[in-house]
Amino acid sequence: MEIKDKKTDSQKPLRRVPNKKSTPKPPKFNLMWLYAILIIGLFVIPTIWGGSTGKQIDFQTFSNTMLKAHDVDHITAYKEGDLVKADVYIKKDSLSKPKYADVNKQQRSFAMSNDGPQYYFTDASYESLKQSLTAAEKDLPDAEKTPIKYEQGKENLLSNWLVQCIIMAVLLVGVWLFIMRRMSGGAGGGPGGQIFNIGKSKATLFDKEAQVTVTFNDVAGLEEAKQEVMEIVDFLKNPKKYTNLGGKIPKGALLVGSPGTGKTLLAKAVAGEAHVPFFSLSGSDFVEMFVGVGASRVRDLFKQAKDKAPCIIFIDEIDAIGRARGKNNIVGGNDERENTLNQLLVEMDGFGTDSGIIILAATNRPDVLDSALLRPGRFDRQISIDKPDLNGREQIFKVHLKPLKLAADVDAKKLSAQTPGFAGAEIANVCNEAALIAARQNKEAVDMQDFQDAIDRVIGGLEKKNTLISPEEKRVVAYHEAGHAIAGWFLEHTDPLVKVSIVPRGVAALGYAQYLPNERFLVAKEELMDDMILSMGGRVAEDIVFGKITTGALSDLERITRLAYGMVKIYGMNEKVGNLSFYDPHGENQFNKPYSDTTAELIDSEVRKLVDVIYSKTKDLLTQHREGLEKVAAKLLEKEVLFQADLEELLGKRPFEHRTAYDKFVNGDNTLTPDNNAIPESVINPEASNIETPEGK
Repeated sequence: MEIKDKKTDSQKPLRRVPNKKSTPKPPKFNLMWLYAILIIGLFVIPTIWGGSTGKQIDFQTFSNTMLKAHDVDHITAYKEGDLVKADVYIKKDSLSKPKYADVNKQQRSFAMSNDGPQYYFTDASYESLKQSLTAAEKDLPDAEKTPIKYEQGKENLLSNWLVQCIIMAVLLVGVWLFIMRRMSGGAGGGPGGQIFNIGKSKATLFDKEAQVTVTFNDVAGLEEAKQEVMEIVDFLKNPKKYTNLGGKIPKGALLVGSPGTGKTLLAKAVAGEAHVPFFSLSGSDFVEMFVGVGASRVRDLFKQAKDKAPCIIFIDEIDAIGRARGKNNIVGGNDERENTLNQLLVEMDGFGTDSGIIILAATNRPDVLDSALLRPGRFDRQISIDKPDLNGREQIFKVHLKPLKLAADVDAKKLSAQTPGFAGAEIANVCNEAALIAARQNKEAVDMQDFQDAIDRVIGGLEKKNTLISPEEKRVVAYHEAGHAIAGWFLEHTDPLVKVSIVPRGVAALGYAQYLPNERFLVAKEELMDDMILSMGGRVAEDIVFGKITTGALSDLERITRLAYGMVKIYGMNEKVGNLSFYDPHGENQFNKPYSDTTAELIDSEVRKLVDVIYSKTKDLLTQHREGLEKVAAKLLEKEVLFQADLEELLGKRPFEHRTAYDKFVNGDNTLTPDNNAIPESVINPEASNIETPEGK
């Protein structure tokens, strides 16, 4: 069957474009090859054309071995320094003799012809050389005597010691310049690129030519922090507004917050709004292996800033150089970081400090900073940037939802209620993952289910559908998660459980339970106890049903141990230990405990008693609701994922009705009814999620 080519609408036949062979581009010239050729040439040329091209011998050997055997073709004599050098040329017919094999091999290794000279010897003067040859050939007829040529001034230029010294000096200088050029990153490295500019600042300058496009409109959920830094920007724009009243703008502001909360983004917004020169760099830019470089870069940074004042300097991750001095120092050692910090302190507020420079810095570890760096006059303000609340998360979602094609059911308010404890970076990741999931399924728009799947993936990890689990292990995981579900359902102070799953996720995570918590700042002792019972539910369920325990409760036991020691050691919630707190946020008591060994034994004893009480209460609770435990485990083995509606069908209504943060935020202040108090499926709480891992992984 013949297949004909289709034609276009204009009925023109398709023209086949000839396959042109692309002309290969010639290799680019590399300066390294030129350097290599130059170095090789400087070493090889003196060897090939130097004065010592033959093998050196003495006159006695020359006379007995060569001259009397009639193997010498001729001799060339010339002046070399204070001596006379005589080059011996062997007849071509005689070179085949075994005694000349060494010179033949040597000349072949240097790719030289065998025309000679093959040997040479030296004498004191021309007259002495002539007398020696005459004495050696006195018995020979004149026709057989060896001809000798005297060449006045034939001195090998490359063999002269002065010329060789000059060549070696030029070679060493060239190699040194090449190494310095490679170390400095090339001639086009910019300021600080050359080896002699290593003490120059590495700060990136943003001015009229390099403006930042981020503004305060791009920063959401940080209203209090924005107000603080906007005042600094307003002062730079309208300084008389403040100076007329005698006020002074803060010299520095320190942005403090957890990773991902938007500290650097806020600094970018300041750079975009201030319209003044903005120097941006990291704390690690001051760190260098050479002594004194960090302090030199600090001086150069402030010198540039004073030339462009008024301006702003932003130092990200300032804890790289701002750590408290005098800790963990080696005795007798020179701490370059401390020298850099000392110079920074002087430049920020020293004897000769100039005005017009405002310092912004960011860190997520304010507890390790030096107290001299935090005092008023250097960083007058410490702006705390916490994780956003419900309203803040809603505003952040609205910012990141703008570039996405959304379905009609996507609600930023519901998404913010479903992501308690999320920072701005995590919210941005959720929005991006939702778009990728929708694109993977060839959808035209991103819907609410995509966002819920994205939240699952961000918190629990990727769902591993192909993970092979034996039926016995799957049954253990089902009862383990059912134990968490029962404990959370029948405890008053626990957060409502909204989802329980035995689908493997993440790194060897075999199951997890998710809750919807109330966002609160104060936690009562009864609430901590119920949280510990909830975490112990999985381990106790394994013990009750199977009579044995597994390694799947690792994360549960870690949480229980942390809460138990917190109640006894930190929060003063133990009668025997009393109202004492041994909290050490600054790590000052790493090696010396602030309590005696007797107190340490008492703390350990009380923690063990507390955990035993938790275990006993959990066992009584699960034994009382053993029937519900079996129902939930059986349903999990059947469906693998259960939501709140499934738990209500199996266990009945939760006996403790109280409104959650989700209900209050989404549904307003209306009174809850049995129809409107249901919590949406797939709601995540990253801080309260229990993810079980086998073998302590």
